[in-house]
Amino acid sequence: MRDALGALKDREHVAERLLASSKKHSFDPDTELDWDAAFEEGKWFWPPELVSLYGTPMWKRMSEEQRMDLARHEAASLASLGIWFEVILMQLLVRHIYDKPLTSQHVRYALTEIADECRHSMMFARLITKGGAPAYPVTRFTHNLARLLKTVSTTPGSFTATLLGEEILDWMQRLTFPDERVQPLVRGVTRIHVVEEARHVRYAREELRRQMVTCRRWEREFTRLSSGEAARVFSISFINPEVYTNVGLDKRAALAQVKASGHRREVMQSGAKRLTDFLDEIGVLRGPGRRLWVSSGLLAK
Repeated sequence: MRDALGALKDREHVAERLLASSKKHSFDPDTELDWDAAFEEGKWFWPPELVSLYGTPMWKRMSEEQRMDLARHEAASLASLGIWFEVILMQLLVRHIYDKPLTSQHVRYALTEIADECRHSMMFARLITKGGAPAYPVTRFTHNLARLLKTVSTTPGSFTATLLGEEILDWMQRLTFPDERVQPLVRGVTRIHVVEEARHVRYAREELRRQMVTCRRWEREFTRLSSGEAARVFSISFINPEVYTNVGLDKRAALAQVKASGHRREVMQSGAKRLTDFLDEIGVLRGPGRRLWVSSGLLAK
């Protein structure tokens, strides 16, 4: 325990560096992006390799127009998921700082991150509206299950869930914003999100590392279990099945092909690998919780 504590970085020093980065690299999406520009003909709303059906028999039978339409709807689904998740994250951050010294740099950075997440949620909502696809909320059951999970979450559980929501989408967005096949507005949105989320990931990782050393044993065990359940729920909710119906596909057949797709499994596990390697290193992926991570499809056996 003493060696682990000695390896932890000073919380205030980390916050100071992140605040300095925030001052240099923060964006106002309303003025940074050209929301009035028309979408470009023949460009995707999401890289085709990241579309859930990519490479399946159903994908091979689809026209290019239908594939691009599915990408547009999946981009809206992911933006909707992002808003839902960021609202949860903001609540968890506010709860985290409630008992912390309110003039500390650690709290100041948390408030800065909350401001970032507010802008991100509004940016995602504006992208959904501009793209013309509907918003895709999670199911009522998942919505209420998340209400329960965030209510009973431990502090390390909250930061584990934060990383779960941030790192997989971040991996996909890092492939998206430099991709010239993708609509410029979508690339601009993902660029802003990637730059600002890098700070959020650093904050969450440093705090989670600290929490897994300093928290009580029952909190560590509960975090392992709850994070596995969060991974399972997140993977199920990643793409709303109604996207398939809305582009004229058989929803059940599409879901079956996505589930059987080796490419899709590789995409999801590649997106999660940096996170799962980190969680394994700090002792989160143990016991029954690890089995839940495997069942989610985000962690290879």
